[in-house]
Amino acid sequence: MKEALYSIAVTAIIERDGQYLIAKRPSTSTRWPGRWTVPGGRLEPADYESLPKDTEQEWYSILEKVAQREVLEEVGIVIKDIKYLTSIIVHYNTTVPPTLIISFYARHASGEVAVDPLEVDEAIWVTLEQAKSHDLIGDIYGELVMANEHLHNGTPA
Repeated sequence: MKEALYSIAVTAIIERDGQYLIAKRPSTSTRWPGRWTVPGGRLEPADYESLPKDTEQEWYSILEKVAQREVLEEVGIVIKDIKYLTSIIVHYNTTVPPTLIISFYARHASGEVAVDPLEVDEAIWVTLEQAKSHDLIGDIYGELVMANEHLHNGTPA
């Protein structure tokens, strides 16, 4: 078997009443401990292997389902209206393959925040202005701004 060329992950920028959900990574995390981000995680074979195929050989909308699963696992809420925002390649170091991150934006559908302490230390709803005062990973703030444009100014994705 060939070595993986990429790891695939998804993130979800979630809006509720003009605020966005950000989550603080556990202090024990190997990458970015104690820093703020948005919910997300890696694509796993179980995300599609346990589902019926949409055609004879294919599964559709798997990344959106991964976003739904990760959000529910990490912060206990259900999301809806999931739309593509952007894609990012991150190459942490030369000993692991680069990670392709597909970023979505969505709206809160139901549930109250209930964090999984193995995944997230804390999760809070913030305005764009409030997000600036948190130690966000990478350009999460830029992604929040992009999602806000799409959600509130009718900009097509």
